[in-house]
Amino acid sequence: MFRSQYADVPPIELPIHDAVLGHAADFGDTPALIDGEAGTTLTYEQLDRWHRKLAAAFAESGMRKGDVLALHSPNTVGFPVVFYAATRAGATVTTAHPLATVDELAAQLRDSGASWLVTASPFLPVARAAAELAGGVREILVFDQAQGHRSVVDLLATTAPEPHVDIDPAVDVAVLPYSSGTTGTPKGVQLTHRSIATNLAQIQPLVPAFPGERILAVLPFFHIYRLTALMNAPLRLGATVVVLPRFDLATFLATIEEYAITALYVAPPIVLALAKHPSVARYDLSSLKYVICSAAPLDAATAAACSRRLGLPPVGQAYGMTELSPGTHVVPLDAVDPPPGTVGKLIPNTRMRILDLADPARELDVGEAGEIAISGPQVMKGYLGNPEATAEMIDADGWLRTGDVGYVDADGWLFVVDRVKELIKYKGFQVAPAELEALLIAHPLVADAAVIGTHDEHGNEVPHAYVVRHRTATGPTGLTEGEALMHVAERVAPYKRVRRVTFVDEIPRAASGKILRRELRKRRDAEDAKERGPEDSTDRGAKDSDAKDSKEAGARREPEERP
Repeated sequence: MFRSQYADVPPIELPIHDAVLGHAADFGDTPALIDGEAGTTLTYEQLDRWHRKLAAAFAESGMRKGDVLALHSPNTVGFPVVFYAATRAGATVTTAHPLATVDELAAQLRDSGASWLVTASPFLPVARAAAELAGGVREILVFDQAQGHRSVVDLLATTAPEPHVDIDPAVDVAVLPYSSGTTGTPKGVQLTHRSIATNLAQIQPLVPAFPGERILAVLPFFHIYRLTALMNAPLRLGATVVVLPRFDLATFLATIEEYAITALYVAPPIVLALAKHPSVARYDLSSLKYVICSAAPLDAATAAACSRRLGLPPVGQAYGMTELSPGTHVVPLDAVDPPPGTVGKLIPNTRMRILDLADPARELDVGEAGEIAISGPQVMKGYLGNPEATAEMIDADGWLRTGDVGYVDADGWLFVVDRVKELIKYKGFQVAPAELEALLIAHPLVADAAVIGTHDEHGNEVPHAYVVRHRTATGPTGLTEGEALMHVAERVAPYKRVRRVTFVDEIPRAASGKILRRELRKRRDAEDAKERGPEDSTDRGAKDSDAKDSKEAGARREPEERP
């Protein structure tokens, strides 16, 4: 068992709105939130006053403890106002991807039991259709203005008294994000007020924030990593959050320059852009003090290239998952020469085991790679209405099996090798896609890459790379399949070699930055079926399907595709 080297912190026995905004009055006129495009600013005094007003309006409208409010919106300065107002009124907030389809949003509304939905007018057609399909939604509110719908802004005019709801932080659920969990089917992750508030206190000793810091929030709030790192954590400590509704590289870079952003919390694709894109050189990014990357694996070479280009300390990584509120590891800001590729050290109050992949009852020691299991106050309460999936993920002693493969070095640094699900089994050898992806991305003519397993003519599972070439003014570079194959082959053991390359325009990724390997598998299956032709597609397709199903049956968890 591995334990944190940091002293335990007391659990935060407060509702999340009080845990974050309890000291808002101390920061007064300090900007809390700034719209990076429009320039609209909310001070801490306004954020505190307005979320209380909105809570009163919610209560006046009939919102009660135990209700669920679905927050379906891109990043806006109003997002935190609605979030904290709903929890103060006693509701649970389920955060939804603003680009979810009607069926996806309806499924989340139905499963969560949402009776309130807050969105923005451009997303109303999907929101209305989803609410009708799901049933149970009492009212759809909008951030802006839309005919037939009450506006959040108009609700601030209420004269109703502020509600005082009896909330048990250890039991009551504050936020209900949806995760693919162990089966790939989206499930509501019940995170209590105490679990997410305590996780903020656990992270603070390693990555503190201060008044005067400016954090750029371009990754969407609906994902628990961003909800923590870009909203709850900085607002709890008096920092200023500059909000962008979407990622556009030019706007992103211009906003860093204009608002003198000091810290970035990003996903690997943004680190890759900062490391390689020529546009970066046209902006003054000297205000930046540090960059932290999470939500998906980041290879050491890309991290180092980003740090060198920006003249910053090494890009720090963090580790966790939705079911862990979300953090368990982070590279401390004061770390001196952390080893390349590490995702950090255990945060306070957290224990970890590394389990043998062949025999999960056997615990591994320093330097041995196995499945990461976590115990601590940040472990979720469970999956909503799904005790079977909860029991599969969390054992009777409270240990949560992450489905990630990693090892710990002698100094306590964790290295994540890959996901159990994604490991490619070539003739009994385990091949980690992330290792091959890192090598491919290091090639100067490669903009992005992803690797999955496919089956060769002998039925062996082999690495299949999907590669995005760098583009020039005249089109993509002339990288060939043979050159990509040789680039990897020269750097790995024979059993790890990529056997097949497909060039694509982009790698499918979730909003979190995680590669959507399921989409690549679908593409691979379609390509294989086309190559086989009608005569043998049935027999061979069944064989590939059986092999894939067998592999999936023993796995822990699909890559996360939703918040």
